[in-house]
Amino acid sequence: MRVALIQMTSGDVPEANIAPACEMVRQAAAGGAQFVLTPEVTNCLSSSRAQQESVLSHEEDDPMLSALRQEAVNARIWLLIGSLGLKTHDPDGRFANRSFLIAPDGSIAAKYDKIHMFDVQITETESYRESEGYRPGDRAVVAPTPFGRIGLSICYDLRFPHLYRALAQGGAEILTIPAAFSPVTGAAHWETLLRARAIETGCYVLAPAQCGLHPATEGRPRRTHGHSLAVAPWGEVLADGGTAPGITYVQIDRQEVARARARVPSITHDRPFAPPS
Repeated sequence: MRVALIQMTSGDVPEANIAPACEMVRQAAAGGAQFVLTPEVTNCLSSSRAQQESVLSHEEDDPMLSALRQEAVNARIWLLIGSLGLKTHDPDGRFANRSFLIAPDGSIAAKYDKIHMFDVQITETESYRESEGYRPGDRAVVAPTPFGRIGLSICYDLRFPHLYRALAQGGAEILTIPAAFSPVTGAAHWETLLRARAIETGCYVLAPAQCGLHPATEGRPRRTHGHSLAVAPWGEVLADGGTAPGITYVQIDRQEVARARARVPSITHDRPFAPPS
């Protein structure tokens, strides 16, 4: 099966990101992809909570979601919208960072809210407090498709291997990890962690990414790592999207999942143990 990873440089005005995202989805489908994936926060990458409050929509009103669902229908493809920043009806007013799996008929086959929040101090001048603006999800999601069962996750989830073990033991054969990774942590950890998640679970890992310097009308501009990656169940990197916007194609075969797990069936070898005292 031919898969396409879309790498973007989304800005902080959602309406300006719709046309580029839709055009890249159309190009990917024209290039023969049957499953197309976009990165985290496809609709709006912003460091300003005020800007997000001003421009984000609720799921039922989001124009990017509506436009990309129509692109899936037009091209008759499966589409993972890596994530959208969305308003919620929660009393505290925090947003959701939500991934959507769209079927070829445009229906929402599955959706997942990012569980782990990126609250870190990377350097003296670079820090993130995702939980201040986004509320975490609390449910892991595996979705069936004709080409394999997909385990959904987003970006910082990558650092929590127990989530991926649960997804694999829940039937996942493909793990999706759309991201907007920091250049500092990306250079140090991105490829290593993605390969580890594939090796530990015997799953394909598909990780479309944001890249470059992102336009900002409010707050400080952000830079992201790029390097959208596809990793095979045995741990080989099949494709790397580099550092510029574009489309990366890769072939996947679910039989490779079965072969990797037959060689090292570690997801069936859990044993109980007492925690350290």
